[in-house]
Amino acid sequence: MSPTFRSLANANYRRYAAGGVVSNTGTWMQRVAQDWLVLQLTANSGTAIGITTGLQFLPFLLFAPFAGLVADRMPKRRLLQLTNVGMAVPAALLGVLTVTGAVQVWHVYVLAFVLGTAAAFDAPARQSFVSEIVGPDDVSNAVGLNSASFNAARIVGPALAGLLIAAFGGGAVGTGWVILLNAVSYAAPVAALRGMDPSRLDSPEPTPRSPGAIREGIAYVRGRPDLLLILGIVGFTGTFGLNFQMTSALMATEVFDRGPTAYGLLGTFMAVGSLTGALVAARRERVRHRLVVGAALTFGAIEMVAGLAPSYAVYAAIVPLLGLTALTMITSANAFMQLHTAPGMRGRVMALYMMIFMGGTPVGSPVIGWVGETFGARWTLLGGGALTMLGVAASVALYLAHQRAPRRVLTPA
Repeated sequence: MSPTFRSLANANYRRYAAGGVVSNTGTWMQRVAQDWLVLQLTANSGTAIGITTGLQFLPFLLFAPFAGLVADRMPKRRLLQLTNVGMAVPAALLGVLTVTGAVQVWHVYVLAFVLGTAAAFDAPARQSFVSEIVGPDDVSNAVGLNSASFNAARIVGPALAGLLIAAFGGGAVGTGWVILLNAVSYAAPVAALRGMDPSRLDSPEPTPRSPGAIREGIAYVRGRPDLLLILGIVGFTGTFGLNFQMTSALMATEVFDRGPTAYGLLGTFMAVGSLTGALVAARRERVRHRLVVGAALTFGAIEMVAGLAPSYAVYAAIVPLLGLTALTMITSANAFMQLHTAPGMRGRVMALYMMIFMGGTPVGSPVIGWVGETFGARWTLLGGGALTMLGVAASVALYLAHQRAPRRVLTPA
């Protein structure tokens, strides 16, 4: 088997990846449909999209440390089945409200928060579960293939969502049917998890209940400058740079005056670059700091160039490069965190990773949305790219300063 796909030799991983493709396709369909629904309900308000996105990711900021502790204390296979059901319920409710014409924008806000809460508990378990399926030698490969699976779905999902919304009239009702399809898609990962062979999972012993377990995880990360550097990079990039759904929606509608199909295609074009980046990452056996830093800086620069695109065609041509550099940074950072963390701490460490990576969105999305509404859609990309580059540079400077600081030598009393 090709080195790029070596993790697929593992039967448990094949099931896991297959369920993920179906669920991820539904997730991307709902992301497009949900943003389009908010635009329909609020007369193209960028701030409203920012609020929706922020509420969906706010639980990562609020609950991530506790979610990581749950991931270390519970069998992750069982926990992931529960979280997938927890994400299906609010999606189904929002779909029914929308199809019946009863939906209001506050419904979207509340249900986005509920879905985000389930996702916050899903993320650390899902991230750390990979190393239990494939083992340490193939973690980097499996992380890359997970990203490839996610972005293969991202190629299909947004375009399919745009076509379906347009087929149902381009209004709110069409978005409701798309959201209902996402609710159904969560059955796939549940079935895949149930079909796994538990005897082939390398699961660590659950962390015993003890006071201060969350503080222990935070202290572990604070004592690791290498992990702190990665967290700083993904924090700034996730907060200010990775707001693609919102920025593409504003660029498509306000700058280029396009409809839902063209907007959905932008997600597909970006996913082509993301899929390429993920497959390249799957072949990589070692991950270093320099790769994460370089990918993040390149991403910020390309995002600023995208903000200056003179036409829809030029913007669509730049978007795959955004996907390529973003996925290179994300997969490298994820693999580095997992490979350099003790197994008993992995759930808590990955929860902190997701809290900083995804939890910055509630801060960044409303700000970027307000910038787009006040100064124009282009500034969502120009400002986001500039802030990403400044944040990465600051994180590197702090890391280098720590490395150069004199170490205290302890002598016996």
